[in-house]
Amino acid sequence: MKTKEHSLTPIWEKYPDIFSSDDLAVDASSILGLISEIFLTGDYYYYLINIRAQELSHQHPNILHIHGLEFIPSQLQEIIDLIHPDDISFVLNAEEACYAKINEIGSEHLKSLKSCYCFRMIVADGSYRLFHHQAITLIADHENRIVRSLNIHTDISHLSTKNNYIATVMGINGRSDFYQIDLSVNPAKNNSSCTLTKRELELLPYIAQGMSSTEIAKQLEISQLTVRVHRKNILRKTNTRNSSSLIKRCIELGLLFYVQIVDTGLAGL
Repeated sequence: MKTKEHSLTPIWEKYPDIFSSDDLAVDASSILGLISEIFLTGDYYYYLINIRAQELSHQHPNILHIHGLEFIPSQLQEIIDLIHPDDISFVLNAEEACYAKINEIGSEHLKSLKSCYCFRMIVADGSYRLFHHQAITLIADHENRIVRSLNIHTDISHLSTKNNYIATVMGINGRSDFYQIDLSVNPAKNNSSCTLTKRELELLPYIAQGMSSTEIAKQLEISQLTVRVHRKNILRKTNTRNSSSLIKRCIELGLLFYVQIVDTGLAGL
């Protein structure tokens, strides 16, 4: 990591058991397969980070029009430079908090965990909008260290402009981990606690997509009555009255992105 340092280098170097110096090829079709399983709520783009070379690849072209760029970024620092200056310290803290938690869980579970948090980024018109960041290990080496990570940025400013300053590590591919780390200035005063059950969290993406109780029941293979009970409990716990206010509240709490990603066969890459 010494050749092409970026703002996150000091954080990543603290976790040599997580970040690899190896380089392995990636199948582009697998990226699209994984993206299709992720709940996206707005305009988005993605890119891969090659940990060894500290370079970006497979950049989605949306990055150009969203940020008003002339050329596709090839270095991670170019992405970091788009972040609001006042949010940089939070991003550094969030990265360290997420990888500390992943290290605690165990690097052998890297490909079954993802980290996410929000920050503001400059867009084409010169203003700053709130983006949701997700990072998933796409390829790991034989020692369970990250070789390439998939990073997804989604513009969620149409849903919320308030950053909750919460970093989240959650399980995917069958794992049920869900850890939220409050990194706000006054975490004790940050009204971000909202305990939903695993089943209630699973319902959120379907509700956000406007699906009826009948449709959700069919998807999850449960009864319509059970879905209606879960809906009622979710509204009560989030102190909301309808789906619109629920979506906004869950974005602020960092809950809406609790989505189980199915196994897309990436382990063999």
